[in-house]
Amino acid sequence: MGRAPALIAFPTPWSCIRQISRLTAHFDCRAISPADQTALRFNTGVPSNAVFCRASPVAIQSFHLIWYAPTDPENSMVDSSINPPSAKKPPEKRLDSWKEIATYLNRDVTTVQRWEKCEGMPVHRHLHDKRGSVYAFPAELDGWARSRQFLLVAEGRSRQNSGITADTHAPPPANAPGNTLWRWIVPLLVFASVVATCVSFWMQRTDRFWGNPITGARFEAVTDWGGLEQAAAISRDGQFIAFLSDREGQMDVWVTQVGSGQFHNLTHGSAPELVNPSVRTLGFSPDGSLVTYWVRKPGISQGADIGIWAVPILGGEPRPYLDGAAECDWSSDGQMLAYHTSGPGDPLFVSAGKQPAGGPIFVAPDGLHAHFPTWSPDKKFIYFVQGSLPDKLDVWRIPASGGAPERITSYNSQVSYPILLNRRTLVYLATDPDGSGPWLYMMDVERRIPHRLSGGLDRYTSLAASANGRRLAVTLSVPRTSLWNLHIDPSRETASAPAPITLTTSSGYRPRLGPDFLLYLSAGATSESIWKLVNGVTTELWRGEGAEIIGGPAISADGRAIAFSVRQNGRLSLYVMASDGANPRILTDSLDLQGDPAWEPDERALITAVVDHGAPRLFRVQLNGSPPVPFVSQQSSDPAWAPDGSLALYSGPDIGTTFSVKAVKPDGSALAIPPLTLTRGARHLTFLPGSRTLVVLRGELQHKNLWLVSLDTGNELQLTNLPADFDARGFDVSPDGHEAVLERIQDRSEVVLVTLARR
Repeated sequence: MGRAPALIAFPTPWSCIRQISRLTAHFDCRAISPADQTALRFNTGVPSNAVFCRASPVAIQSFHLIWYAPTDPENSMVDSSINPPSAKKPPEKRLDSWKEIATYLNRDVTTVQRWEKCEGMPVHRHLHDKRGSVYAFPAELDGWARSRQFLLVAEGRSRQNSGITADTHAPPPANAPGNTLWRWIVPLLVFASVVATCVSFWMQRTDRFWGNPITGARFEAVTDWGGLEQAAAISRDGQFIAFLSDREGQMDVWVTQVGSGQFHNLTHGSAPELVNPSVRTLGFSPDGSLVTYWVRKPGISQGADIGIWAVPILGGEPRPYLDGAAECDWSSDGQMLAYHTSGPGDPLFVSAGKQPAGGPIFVAPDGLHAHFPTWSPDKKFIYFVQGSLPDKLDVWRIPASGGAPERITSYNSQVSYPILLNRRTLVYLATDPDGSGPWLYMMDVERRIPHRLSGGLDRYTSLAASANGRRLAVTLSVPRTSLWNLHIDPSRETASAPAPITLTTSSGYRPRLGPDFLLYLSAGATSESIWKLVNGVTTELWRGEGAEIIGGPAISADGRAIAFSVRQNGRLSLYVMASDGANPRILTDSLDLQGDPAWEPDERALITAVVDHGAPRLFRVQLNGSPPVPFVSQQSSDPAWAPDGSLALYSGPDIGTTFSVKAVKPDGSALAIPPLTLTRGARHLTFLPGSRTLVVLRGELQHKNLWLVSLDTGNELQLTNLPADFDARGFDVSPDGHEAVLERIQDRSEVVLVTLARR
């Protein structure tokens, strides 16, 4: 038997047409005998509706087209260019008996002998043999059959008039008009079928049937106060919008009726900590009478004291709504409730109303989070965002009854606020691989092809939809980062008021202080870069096209070297260069890096977090090129060494909105220190020179101050008292301990109502 036929793929409809046109030029679709067709189907397993044609031994099985010919083992490989059959004619076979002649014509011996005697069928005899020793050539028999067909056609007309019936045992014509017609019809039908299949496949793979749901939508600004609005939610009937705003100084829950132009403060400062960008903070009860909101109890930073409270939409006293829950979502009929707590893995529960639930239907793996639970309209699935905070996340879903989770998106970036407009249309927020955004995205959950819906420079920070999916409430934000410096008096343990630092770049963030210079990052249109400020003069030290710098740069103790991590062209690399930007080189590009690196005291190695088995853990990377080795086996990131090298601190896993600071000895073994829990959002740790006093940012998610923490006594002292609107996200302290620099985030945002056009 010959080699199995090759499968031919058609990447686009136009290449399909060109390819099939070349194929059909060599078709000869005279039917193969039923017996041969049956044998072919049995031996090759082709479909019962396959069309068999005599030509070169090629198969396009996916379209049920078979070219059939005896296969030569030496010529069984078919070139993808599909050359036509060779014009060289092989030696003609001779039929050497009446039996072979009868078999060739598909008749019995008596009939073919009569045709030879009465109708001149060309049969040859060996003159020296007996009368029965005959032979014939197939080409001559085919020519006789064609000529006889023309006679039968004319003769049949006269016999119809005389009532004489034509011979029912006539041989099959080799080129009858009907077969000539099918010779053209069959290739055309096959051609049309192949092209239609290619076009359909191509359009589905490229999602050509997709339509932008916000095309023709009406956009209406709900707020334009010049301050900060965020976390917008919309009632099921689309008539009310709730949001967080600092319009009266502190952050409060506000509500407005669409189109009324009137706004009402529902909390009036009663809930001092309302902001949490990692969860859906606001919502409505199923009947629309209550606004629900996430809250952490004042003065307590433990995740177990987080809960959901509610306040009447017309105003009134806030009260507990779902104690111990961090987020919740009601099903489309208002009967089932999905919620998760703030425990490790964010356990997800489903209950009938607010009745006590059984065990969780899902718990995220160690070190990961599962936020933003959202019911599908048909109540079959619960969608949620899972991953490592803040920017290694994706949308997943799980059956409402429990089971294995299914990944829907593949961003591994900052993803949030998934909603469903209908059973198939998923809308969500996500950042690009370079960190820009978040932008508004849409996906058909069956085709799984993402489409970006938004453009321009506006960032989307929240997203909500009415029950029928026709109204969306979004918040648009234009952030600005700036650097501020302040002076520290170590003897008095006080600090001055911060003052802005003048930069020549459009932005500055993740500051690091060296002996006599300041390093910071700045973002351009397509990449991030590292800049150096010395005596008021800024210099760009490093830039990579399409590069995203992970965490902040690390300056060696002598100030002569800089280490930093970069994501570029799909690869993660750990760089080292001189503090003037000279001689940058890659230490490793084989690790899944995360967070800030840190120099070891002897400056022979770096400690950095590496995602290992789904969770970040600290590894030691030698400067001499030795293979990286594990340093801390537990989940850990963002290390900081004590000045004397006696210990290293690191950040543990997030629990709710907090994380613990832990310590290890130089050999990586655990070291006990006074308990220290910080709020998520600022993980950088540093020491005052020559001491075991730690400097940290602590406070609420969007308002923190610098604190001093003694690792010897556990005593804590607040170093700064920043204004309420000063959102410090990063900091660093100079090597001499007399100066600090703060990274400030300022947002100008507004709530926008989007009314989708009817389809």
